[in-house]
Amino acid sequence: MSVKALTKDEIGQDFATELSVQDYARKTPIEGVKIIDLKLMMDDGGCFTEILRLDESGNFLGIPELADFKVRQSNYSQMLPGVIKAFHLHFNQEDVWFIQPYDRVLIGLFDARSGSSTYKAQMRFVMGGGKSQILYIPRGVAHGLANLWSVPSNMIYFVNQFFDVNEPDERRLPWDALGEDFWTIKKG
Repeated sequence: MSVKALTKDEIGQDFATELSVQDYARKTPIEGVKIIDLKLMMDDGGCFTEILRLDESGNFLGIPELADFKVRQSNYSQMLPGVIKAFHLHFNQEDVWFIQPYDRVLIGLFDARSGSSTYKAQMRFVMGGGKSQILYIPRGVAHGLANLWSVPSNMIYFVNQFFDVNEPDERRLPWDALGEDFWTIKKG
C-alpha cells in the first residue's frame, strides 16, 4: 500500500495560512555555559547517578570542562509549583546545578558580560524530565529557574565560594528581565 503525501494546497484555507514549522535548530550556547550529561543507571529497584567526584583539593574529577572548578559549598533547594526564582548574577561565584532526573525545572540564562562573544544571548531549556545532567554557569551569566508544573522540584547545587551574608556575591535582576512570557509554557 502506497501512501500519497498531501500538499499545502490540500489543507483547508481556514488553516493553511496559519501553518508554521517549529524551529529545531540547535541554539548557540552562551560562552562558558556547559550542560554535561551524566549516566543514569536504572534497575528494577530504582535508579542511580553519580553527580560528582572531587580530588583532595575539592576539584571536579572526570569532567574535563570543570577541572578548575573547586567546590566550596553544596546547597539544596526545593521549588514549589508555580515558583520562579530569577534572575541572579554573581561577580565571583560560579555554579554547578543538578536537578533530580524525575523532577522538572525550566532554566533561563542570559549573558550579561559586556565583553563576552555571546553578550545578551539567551538560553531556555528544561532540566530533569528523565535526564541526568549538571549545568555549569560561569560568573556574569544571569540565571534563574521556574517550576511550571504541579509538583515540587528539587535541586542540588555546588558553588566555588562560601556564601557571606555580610557581603553576598549575589546581585538580582527582575524576574521578567527577558519578558513575562519567557517563563510561560510555550503553547503549540
